Amino acid sequence: MKKQIVVIGLGRFGSSVCKELYGMGHDIMAIDSNPETVSTMSDYASHTATADATDEGSLKSLGVRNFEFAIVAIGDDLQASVLCTLMLKELGVPKVWVKARDQQHQKILERIGADRVIQPEYEMGVRTAHHIDSEKVVDYINLSENYSIIELAASKKVIGKTLGELNIRKDYGCMILAIKHGEDVNIAPLLEDRVEAGDILIAMGHKDDLKRFEDKGL
Repeated sequence: MKKQIVVIGLGRFGSSVCKELYGMGHDIMAIDSNPETVSTMSDYASHTATADATDEGSLKSLGVRNFEFAIVAIGDDLQASVLCTLMLKELGVPKVWVKARDQQHQKILERIGADRVIQPEYEMGVRTAHHIDSEKVVDYINLSENYSIIELAASKKVIGKTLGELNIRKDYGCMILAIKHGEDVNIAPLLEDRVEAGDILIAMGHKDDLKRFEDKGL
């Protein structure tokens, strides 16, 4: 479904989000205070504007309140990020996602009503650490302080066995959400589904349980 999304702040993070969403067919307005930066995004957005995102009048004149989704990507300027987020919520934008530079910034944004806060550097650092820690880890996503989703490459220990035979949920407390095989993804696999060579298991659970499964189950 096509969405109307405003992206505020067109640095590396904001411009990447903007390009990807526009390429997916969404209606994008790209806003930045630097006219040169804005000009580089004319081919990657439905509308572009040079404006001060901390000025409520500017946001109103651009019709930001009519967008269903806002992404605030000015994480390096804490004050501007907070002010912009506050105004977007006051203008009634239903969903506001904001880039934060650190944990303190994230806490402030959450308290003022940001619907989701993203720390790209922190999240990528965590994912990189898990890749380095284990060759089995294909990808890693934090859901909360204690729960995660992890993609694990199937090892010889599990190849050829069904999920029922592996008994992962009972033995390790983890849930297998899907099995990826090349470009195919088996969502909510059944107990009789068999793990094949080259498969990637997508598991969700408590971090301690996932670590046990990674170390002992694979």
